[in-house]
Amino acid sequence: MTDTTMNHHEYSKDCFFSSLADIKDKKITIMGLGLNGGGEASARFFAKHGAYLTITDMKTEDQLRSTLDALEKDPEIDQSRIRYVLGTHEIGDFSEADVVIKNPGVKFDNNIYLAAAKHIETDISIFLRFTKAPIIAVTGSKGKSSTVSAIHYGLTQAGYTSFLGGNITVSPLTFLDKTTQDTPVVLELSSWQLSDLRGRKVLKPKICILTKIVPDHQNWYGSMDAYVADKKLIYADQDSSDITICAADDQWGDVFAKETKGTVIRYAPKPFSALSEKGAWIDNECLGWSSVPAHHSICNLYNLTGTELLKKTSEPEIILRDLIVPGQHMRENVLNAALILHILGTKPLNIQNIMKGFPGIPHRLEFFHSWNINQNKKILFYNDSAATVPEAAAAALGSFEKPVHLICGGTDKVLDFIPLAQCAGKACSIHLLAGTGTEKLIPMLKAKSISYEGPYSSLKDLLLNLKRYLSVHSDNYNQEEIAVLSPGATSFGMFMNEFDRGNSFKRAVTDLFC
Repeated sequence: MTDTTMNHHEYSKDCFFSSLADIKDKKITIMGLGLNGGGEASARFFAKHGAYLTITDMKTEDQLRSTLDALEKDPEIDQSRIRYVLGTHEIGDFSEADVVIKNPGVKFDNNIYLAAAKHIETDISIFLRFTKAPIIAVTGSKGKSSTVSAIHYGLTQAGYTSFLGGNITVSPLTFLDKTTQDTPVVLELSSWQLSDLRGRKVLKPKICILTKIVPDHQNWYGSMDAYVADKKLIYADQDSSDITICAADDQWGDVFAKETKGTVIRYAPKPFSALSEKGAWIDNECLGWSSVPAHHSICNLYNLTGTELLKKTSEPEIILRDLIVPGQHMRENVLNAALILHILGTKPLNIQNIMKGFPGIPHRLEFFHSWNINQNKKILFYNDSAATVPEAAAAALGSFEKPVHLICGGTDKVLDFIPLAQCAGKACSIHLLAGTGTEKLIPMLKAKSISYEGPYSSLKDLLLNLKRYLSVHSDNYNQEEIAVLSPGATSFGMFMNEFDRGNSFKRAVTDLFC
């Protein structure tokens, strides 16, 4: 299908800087300082390389106070070379700059400020232009952060000097000077970050992984075709010496496998029906590997430097069992991390010993608190605030064998809440945060005669009611039950972002359920 809903801007493959030394005394405009580290990291990087900086953000000084304080207190930064323009943008700051460093959350289309810029880069594009490190890149709709974190954990435990950055809120510019051709870098890349790389020819990952694709950011893109077009950029410049890992059980995985020039490896939530695919799979409590294509007795895999590394037989091999992290979707994320280690030559037994210790990451089914209702009954609290699409909240419901009290709801991204509504009946109670997404979900719950509490306009009010609810219904409980914040929506309006939402949830629960 041809996408007609959104133009895809192509950037120049040429860079204004011929070297990092060339940054000195150049005029750089940082568009978007923000609160999540990307703008701050760019400011530090260019300031320490001797640039003259204009930092501009539509947020006010008060809103950006924490980031501003961190920059202003850095003794390595020459503050006389920094100018701040906050609460507004000025066209001259873009037209007169040598280079504008763009925030990925800003659309290029119809943006008068970006249109005035001579050259546009991002922290990701600058990193990729100047690093020699082999790149392992991950994108998708669900599971990106858990997957990159599991990969980084596995590489580190296996003895690699590995770095982790990108959309996981760590700018790779913070570790650019530490990377070499022997230090793999794991990058989580959002569709917006990938879009900002279109045309530049700088992203050529040795290994890329596409996690499951579901509707997301439709308020931004307007169509799935436009959204997926940006996701495809992760393998656009790969060749046959590189590896593309994608799902074996959905239509988008089939599309990616057909389009990429890389060597394709698939992953699936169940064993492959035939040894016709190279890939990894989940079977009950085990993760397994099968590397033999149809009608072949041997499959060759390659390490990051392109040297032949493994020759596998036709027998599938169990590579992992006994995981700490809960949930089928988390198992798929760890599966792909185990697969990376396998590709790089780590022995299966070592993979088992390494990955069974992966603890998970903050805001992704993160266990953080338990509350004893009485001597015999306990509620275990999990923070899954990074679940910002309905499918992710639905997955959280299916992640536990114990009964689940679900906290969900928030701001809509023009998404379909049917996936969450269809499984909401599995929850033993539902507690709703207010928002435009919640307004779409409620009629679906009513249609299925599924009861709910709320919606609440504040997290504190919701948790106070939850405590009362749990106390009143304690006689109905099993010995242990689960309370999980898995919103299935964004946090706009009530919180700064999903991380602020998750941290607020953890603080409030720890205070109220003591």
